[in-house]
Amino acid sequence: MQDAPLKPFRFADATRWVRAGVPVAMVTIVEVKGSAPREPGIRMLVTASDLVGTIGGGHLEWRGMDIAREMLVKGEHRRIERIPLGPALGQCCGGVVRLAFEVLGQDDLHWLDAVESAFAAGRAITRHVPVSGKARIEPSRDLMPSVQLDADDAWIDTLVPDEMHVVLFGAGHVGHALVKVLATLPCRVHWVDERDTLFPTGLPENVEAEATDTAEAVVDQAPAGSYFLVMTHSHALDQSLCERIFRRTDFAYFGLIGSKTKRAKFEHRMAEHGIDPARFPEMTCPMGVSGITDKAPAMIAVAIVAQLLQVRDQRAAALAASRRETVHP
Repeated sequence: MQDAPLKPFRFADATRWVRAGVPVAMVTIVEVKGSAPREPGIRMLVTASDLVGTIGGGHLEWRGMDIAREMLVKGEHRRIERIPLGPALGQCCGGVVRLAFEVLGQDDLHWLDAVESAFAAGRAITRHVPVSGKARIEPSRDLMPSVQLDADDAWIDTLVPDEMHVVLFGAGHVGHALVKVLATLPCRVHWVDERDTLFPTGLPENVEAEATDTAEAVVDQAPAGSYFLVMTHSHALDQSLCERIFRRTDFAYFGLIGSKTKRAKFEHRMAEHGIDPARFPEMTCPMGVSGITDKAPAMIAVAIVAQLLQVRDQRAAALAASRRETVHP
């Protein structure tokens, strides 16, 4: 396994490797019975010397990597493997996992490009994948990703964009610490500050930096469902951004860095500027999960990201419940 920090799975990495002619296999958990390290729909990419994503680590992941690299050498296209975690691998989970293996090549670019286009537009897509033959793709209205075995030699894979779109205002110490954590997660980060000299070189692949003196316009242009984090060097700019965010009603999260005292002052000023106080609970300030009192930038960043993930999971659960009610009213 590589020595570099493990990158989260992204279809963009698969597309990049295929276009570069790098042999790469995608491993997907398509079924779980009993206890297992990860759930169906989790996937990883395997090359001869690299790994992106994880299906849970341990012996299961090593076995998956071995099979994937064996297929790369043999030129095998697709395969489904049933792996009992206890008898076969000696893992304590004791469940049974089915893994789908796909060696990706130029013929797969049509669906990889379709996935990227669908995700960019916030849409889902479904793949009908036989072990032999060409995969079929179609648009999907599903709100949650899913994967299921259709037969012994096929599976149905519904792919839904689940990356958080984080808009981070401020390139101070906490901003830098946040970007380091967010770089390891399935998210896109739009990092905004007036001072371009504060952005480091070599930004993570999922981070786009923008130096602008019209940060309020970034608020207006952000996609629906964005996660807004406000922590600039200026309280006046923070307040202006907060008021601009309150013009929207479609954000997933809106956080302002600071204390309860700062919150009270901001609420008073925003009320004077016409912001309805009934909406103030939509703003999180202070930010971060409770129980972490250390104010070091790295500690604050971890607490904030933990809170973002809580919100993401709560939204996903609400969407799943809504979907169940729609299907079974």
